[in-house]
Amino acid sequence: MHALDILGDPVRRRLIELLARGDRASGELTDVIRDEFGISQPAVSNHLRVLRDAGFAHSKAEGSRRIYSLAGERMAEAHAWLDTQLGFWTNRLDALDTELRRGFKEER
Repeated sequence: MHALDILGDPVRRRLIELLARGDRASGELTDVIRDEFGISQPAVSNHLRVLRDAGFAHSKAEGSRRIYSLAGERMAEAHAWLDTQLGFWTNRLDALDTELRRGFKEER
């Protein structure tokens, strides 16, 4: 699955934001997501599983708790794809800006 397919969901994006600040227990993540999105604990667990299975997060057991951490490799994949798109559009928008400025100068 493409990295952006995973990041397209707002709940998963929020989980990534939380994990980017440091490792978190699944219970802590569930509390935040339940408060913000109003979804159940099993639904949050499903989102965490998707992130883990897709390589965006790692988890480890610490006693009775499961601790999640961010896995940067897949984020790098998403970043690389975005860079290719931004380069394309930046060049096009710069060219458009140049042409618009020329048009405004000619009208004066």
